[in-house]
Amino acid sequence: MDVGLVLGGLVVGFIVGLTGMGGGALMTPMLVFFFGVNPLAAVSSDLVTSAIMKPFGAAVHLQHGTVNRALVGWLVLGSVPSAFLGVLVLRALGRDTGIEEVVKTALGVALLVAAFALIAKAYVTMAGRVRRRAKGVTEVASARGALNLVARPLPTILIGAVGGLVVGMTSVGSGSLMIIALMLVYPRLQASQLVGTDLVQAVPLVASAAIGHLLFGDFRLAVALSLLVGSIPGVLLGAIASSRAPGGLIRRALALVLLASGLKLLGVTTSVTAVILVVSLVLGPLAWMGARRRNGLPALRRAAA
Repeated sequence: MDVGLVLGGLVVGFIVGLTGMGGGALMTPMLVFFFGVNPLAAVSSDLVTSAIMKPFGAAVHLQHGTVNRALVGWLVLGSVPSAFLGVLVLRALGRDTGIEEVVKTALGVALLVAAFALIAKAYVTMAGRVRRRAKGVTEVASARGALNLVARPLPTILIGAVGGLVVGMTSVGSGSLMIIALMLVYPRLQASQLVGTDLVQAVPLVASAAIGHLLFGDFRLAVALSLLVGSIPGVLLGAIASSRAPGGLIRRALALVLLASGLKLLGVTTSVTAVILVVSLVLGPLAWMGARRRNGLPALRRAAA
């Protein structure tokens, strides 16, 4: 049992429980950079770990009624076969050093997309709340309407298919990428409903990809066991803390981690990555204040109180 992996799994599991995102996007880079696991083995071990960890979060959302079951059905129809296909694509590309570079590049791009997706999601959520308030729509009425919305089969299946392919190849996307796609197609879904719907559909999606990696990937049992020892209690602790922790702060921290991990996987030097992160830390809050003003809100949240 690797104590470092246990602690790493605890941290990532906590973030997943807190935000519903960041499983593959954080776990795989952690395994590659901090523990020296090769990218293929990292993806395989992460997916098997997620297949066991995600049902804990899904069960909580099912109990609280924040799941659109119709959307889950259409998403699974597209994601499960494409996730398995993603594993076969990796196998077809071969197992030399070239395939590891392909995986690292694909993972890096997926992480950068996920980072910007988090920012876009926060902005669209804020703008949606402003529009609902202007129309006099209460949060309760909005939530009831969101759960009763009519599913759009074709775009929903396509979201599942594309997301499943990315998950099968990189282990990234079952949370952040799928949530942002759902948010764009179904803007009436609130954050908790997006997370709940995504977590439930992610269970068969990740299971399909995990089975593929067990058969054709580079699964490491010792790595997965150590991760599970930490990630399962981490998910439970994160779910408990989610009702108290400021979600905006967590999303910003997660976006920075995703950005840094993506840049490193794409071969950006440490010094350049540090500069980009510093610039993001300085300009990000200023840009967000400007976005709040454009939506008729005070620049600082405390000013609204």
